[in-house]
Amino acid sequence: MRIRAGYNLTYECPKPTPMLLVLEIHPSRRVDLLTEQVIGFDRPIAARGYIDSFGNACTRIEAPAGLTTISTTFEIYDSGKPDVVAPEAIQHDIKDLPDEVLTFLLGSRYCDTDRLGDFAWATFGDTKPGWSRVQAICDFVHNHIAFNYQNADALRTAHGGFIDRTGVCRDFAHLAITLCRCMNIPARYCTGYLGDIGIPPVPDPMDFSAWFQAYLSGHWFTFDARHNHPRIGRILMATGRDATDVALSTSFGSSRLAHFEVIAEEVGT
Repeated sequence: MRIRAGYNLTYECPKPTPMLLVLEIHPSRRVDLLTEQVIGFDRPIAARGYIDSFGNACTRIEAPAGLTTISTTFEIYDSGKPDVVAPEAIQHDIKDLPDEVLTFLLGSRYCDTDRLGDFAWATFGDTKPGWSRVQAICDFVHNHIAFNYQNADALRTAHGGFIDRTGVCRDFAHLAITLCRCMNIPARYCTGYLGDIGIPPVPDPMDFSAWFQAYLSGHWFTFDARHNHPRIGRILMATGRDATDVALSTSFGSSRLAHFEVIAEEVGT
């Protein structure tokens, strides 16, 4: 299938402000592009791209004072198949994990493993290691947290989501990632587009989505504790330890998101 995706984001800065942007699709998906994906600005801005330590495509700019709109629209090929389900995928012993995967076992800014380790082992210690254990974690998180846009909190950690029992997709992802890491399963945070493809239309405004990947049988497999069901049409933008590493924008100074619009839809529907 063909998917049309993009965004219009407007930032307001009181003075020139350096910013880091993570607004391109992941380099692994560039081969699927059917049109160019170019980040545009509504005023002259010098932009420089680079690849960060997690392999994400990032952009450096200095936003001028006032309002600046950042936008892109593109079309991309997708298989139209739902997320892969591999019930026989195994959990590796830590000694057998690749060096570059080990960082995704550690606690991080939003994934406070030290506060959830005892609960994780008491709750999931008797589950079958591997895919079944990760799915049991997703089932728990899906039922434990109530999705509510009004309860978004940029400062909420995984333990905070566990206690508050409410939040948005990032809270589901952070809690599931943290519980996986507590159980010695490498897990990383993902952000990207996820349109209402293959499901009934959702009345909420379109947004970027967060999910996670767990390392099993030598591969990174997609899991989504919020929806807890294989979905069609994910377009990965970035992966990292948690939301800190893949923030849409990081401002080194004062800035305000004045307008936010995202699209992700199957072409022809």
